[in-house]
Amino acid sequence: MTIITPFDDYCIHQSEEPLAMPTQSDRNFYDRYWFNGYNTEGTKGDDDYFFEIGLGAYPNRYVMDAHFSVVINGIQHSFHGSRRCPADRSQMDIGPLHLTVEQPLRQLRLRIDKNDTGISCDLLFNANTAPMVEPKNLLCRDIRRIMYNSRFTQFGHWSGWIEAGGSRVEVRAEICLGARDKSWGVRPMGETEGGAPPEDQPEPRVYWVWSPIAFDDVCTQFGSFEDADGHPTQLSGCILPRYANGADIPEAGDPGLREMQTVRHRIVWKPGTRHPRSVELDFCEADGTVHRISAEVDGHFHMHGIGYQHPEWGHAIWHGESKIAAEQWRLDELDPLAFHHIHIHSRLRARMGDKEGHGILETMVLGSHTPSGFVDFLDGAAE
Repeated sequence: MTIITPFDDYCIHQSEEPLAMPTQSDRNFYDRYWFNGYNTEGTKGDDDYFFEIGLGAYPNRYVMDAHFSVVINGIQHSFHGSRRCPADRSQMDIGPLHLTVEQPLRQLRLRIDKNDTGISCDLLFNANTAPMVEPKNLLCRDIRRIMYNSRFTQFGHWSGWIEAGGSRVEVRAEICLGARDKSWGVRPMGETEGGAPPEDQPEPRVYWVWSPIAFDDVCTQFGSFEDADGHPTQLSGCILPRYANGADIPEAGDPGLREMQTVRHRIVWKPGTRHPRSVELDFCEADGTVHRISAEVDGHFHMHGIGYQHPEWGHAIWHGESKIAAEQWRLDELDPLAFHHIHIHSRLRARMGDKEGHGILETMVLGSHTPSGFVDFLDGAAE
């Protein structure tokens, strides 16, 4: 296998190595895309949809995988694909799935050709904001750094079509909003590692909340890790301009992003679950101005549909040189307190002052969290 790829012909090297070689040998080094899209009209039945996409390269594991999952009429359909990771990372093709960067930071396309799974699509993402860099995620276990990555988020809209489970939905730009992120670095993934366990290995505990929301002329972004007592270990929030025409997005200079001095959030949990029913967000500027967002949940998407905590199709797991698969489930038949059903995205209808908007709320809460009333590893919210 040659390690010289077309990208090596550009002046973009960041180390003395060819671009195919990561600058670190950590097995969990990765480079990953995530996208979502949803119908903002909120009609029920075959005309409603909520979809997500993930594609990741794990060069030190020699794996590339991708997932597409869509909720239609209360059923979530998922396509999974995996292959050997190519040295040329522009080859983002896994069987019938193809992800292409049509115009960097402006337009990307996902196509899944007709195949035996019955899931196919042709979807075009057009950006409506400049990319927004989020704080680095850092997590250590004893002396080892197990998560350290960079990420940017960007808002946009979608057009195209989706077929799944015998249904076809037309995705129209005027009603299909969404967001994407691009992240890279190190994070836990793949098969269980060998070696001795850490001397001090407490019960796993995660409190992660993340929420991008689009209004007519601005977008808001919130994210927070918290400890068991509710103290933020990472907290960020910003407001940035939203452009109706992607050509108006600044390519350089000040993108108009306003970082908040602090951000607060309050979630109302659905009794007997760790799934949210509503959320309030306070975006607090340095001059004392507070922008309050109130949002109600209108539908869920389960993240194991694109590989997160999936018992078989988890990220970076070797399935062979090339493999695809599909599955589906009814959302109303899932146990909300099963481990791989905890991590979800909730579609939001939001209001900030006189502005109305749409977005998602990501929640993953494992273990105790005093402000939420959670005591055990997987107990549900009180009545």
